[in-house]
This record gives sequence, C-alpha cells and structure tokens, in this order.
Amino acid sequence: MSELTTPTETSGAASSPGGGADLYLVDVSKRFGSFTAVDDLTLTIPAGSFFALLGPSGCGKTTTLRMVAGLEDPSAGRIVIGSEEVTHRKPYKRPVNTVFQSYALFPHLDIFENVAFGRRRTGSKNVREDVESMLDLVELSTYARRKPSQLSGGQQQRVAVARALINKPEVLLLDEPLGALDLKLRRQMQIELKRIQLDVGITFVHVTHDQEEAMTMADTIAVMNAGHVEQMGAPMDLYENPVTTFVANFLGQSNLLKGRLTGKSGGDALLEVEGQRMAMPTARVHSEQDDVWVGVRPEKMKISRPGVAVNGENSITGVITDASYIGVSTQYLVRLPWEQEVSVFSQNLSTEGPMAMGDDVVLHWNPAHTFALDATQAADAGAQKIESTE
Repeated sequence: MSELTTPTETSGAASSPGGGADLYLVDVSKRFGSFTAVDDLTLTIPAGSFFALLGPSGCGKTTTLRMVAGLEDPSAGRIVIGSEEVTHRKPYKRPVNTVFQSYALFPHLDIFENVAFGRRRTGSKNVREDVESMLDLVELSTYARRKPSQLSGGQQQRVAVARALINKPEVLLLDEPLGALDLKLRRQMQIELKRIQLDVGITFVHVTHDQEEAMTMADTIAVMNAGHVEQMGAPMDLYENPVTTFVANFLGQSNLLKGRLTGKSGGDALLEVEGQRMAMPTARVHSEQDDVWVGVRPEKMKISRPGVAVNGENSITGVITDASYIGVSTQYLVRLPWEQEVSVFSQNLSTEGPMAMGDDVVLHWNPAHTFALDATQAADAGAQKIESTE
C-alpha cells in the first residue's frame, strides 16, 4: 500500500480557513463479486477546492463518492479527511454531508425547519441564527416559511445545500445534484453552487456525467473510466491537451486522423497524415509508439476556399458534405480525400454567409492546437455518453 503523507505531517495544516479539509483516497478499490467498480484509485483533493469526478455511467464515480460518504465499504485502501482516517468510520461520524439528485426535503416542514432539522436533532444552540445565515447564503431568506412544494426545483436544491452546509462539514459531497433540473435551471444552479462554494470555502466533491457542468464549476476534474482515472487536471488543460482518446472524445468533440510520427525538429514533432506533412509541439505527443491518432478540436480548424495561404499551419483538403447554420457559428462536415469525415465549427464573422455543400475547401490550423494519442486505443473511446445517475 502507498505511504500517505498528510498536511499535518508536513506543514501542520489539514484544513482551509473556511473549514474545508484535504481528502485523500489511497489505493482504494471496490469490488462487487467479480466486478471491480473502482480499481486501485489514489487521489488527493486539496482543502477548499471544487473537485469533479466526471465520467459515463458505470465508470465508478458514484461508488467512489459513496465510499467517501461511508455508504459503501472499500474492498481495499484508505480514505483520509484532513489528518484522520475514516475508512471504516460510520457515515454519521464522518465530517461530510451529501447532497443527492433527489432533494429529500420534508414536505410537511417549511424551509426554515427543513434547514434546521439536523441541528435540532443534536440539540445545538443558536439554531435560528445559523439557519438564517444559511438561508442568506443560498438567497432564500424570504422563503423561510414556505413549504418545499411552493418552491421551484432550483430553489429546493438550494435548500438541500443549505441543510447540508449548516452542519459545517469539512467536505460536501454532491451526487448528480442538478440532474433533475431542466437546462435553464441547471445552468443557473451551476453558477449558484460555485458562488456558494467560494463563499463557504469548504471542499466540494461533485459527481457528474455532464462535461459542461464539470467544466463550469470545478477547479479540478478527474475523468473516470472503468474504475480508474484517465486524466486529471484543470478543465482547460484537459480540454486543450487530452492524453487519451477517451478524454478527447468524452470531454468535448475531437477529430482524430490516423498519422505517424516521422521525426523531430527543434521543439516540434514531425508527422505524416495520409501523405500530408504536419508538425506539433513534442509536449503534446502522448504516445510511445510512432503510429498515433492526430487530434484537433473542431473549433480550432479554419475552413477556407482553395488557394488560401496557410503560412506554416497544418492543412488538409476536403469537400463539404453538410453545413448547419446555428447563428453564432456554422457547423460543417467535411469529407477528406481518404473518405473520412471531420467536423469544423466556424464562427459566422463573414457577411457572405456560410459555404455550401459540395464546395472544395482547405482546412488549416495552428500546429500548437494539435495533439497526438496512442493509436492502439479505439478512436471512438468515450464518444458515446449515456446520461444516467449510476
């Protein structure tokens, strides 16, 4: 088992000023019979951060959250919050609270009493003051005496967050908390949850299958697949520089071209794609083999008429097979000479309107926007996202 060094052993601090704590998962696995849901997972989630576990149904993200909450026992490994190991501690003895997709509010109690419920059960003092503070935080002070049925879905979710936060957990766990909301409310709540997290300063761990949700709110995202983390980092880093085809396809959309590394020139790697020479930074090559998937995001590609000067950019020719005008941009499908189709998202900046189906075009892009991935991985890995709450 890996050695664990907690902040108390190095700097004497395990919690953030806002009351959050570092969360450590060390060699954690969870098996259900012959099925391994979480496979030897090691994570460090810093105090006060907004951390997202992102992945499709069955990837192990919800099981991971349930182990932190104490609702599932790990088959192996350790879970540490701050400087205290909680691996086998009962849920109610852990410094965590969980917000679920179903709000689980008491319909017969008003909003004030829903938020106060946990504090009253423990006989806490200053309940009124604490509840009023929580309702101010979630901007529901004027709704204190309404019943849950009189609130919108987004308002009910904020009540659930207030009820969890009033117990002053060191870690707040959010299990697909916005999944029951419609698109407009979901986007509003993404902003609200981030604001609340910044205000209280505690550690938020958010489980979701929605990439936009994770990128909007999280400081750090761990993309999970088949029980392990494919890649972890800041949202922009994961999107701009994916290291596996699963991440490239699951977090956004990617065009992947079959290519081969042919050499180096300075800080660039040289490639060949169907006879076309290309270049890219060596730091964006994520393969030990010469055969690679050459990747580029659809919005990074520029689409031009034949004869354009590409000025050192990577380029390929093609024919437009579909054009969809959606206002802010036009989305093109372009068939390449070897019959592969790629997507191009082009901002509508010209007054001439979009190009038409059947037009010959040149696709070109900055070499720095290229990434190269292991070609032994399936090109469509991570492309199918099935919405589920696991």
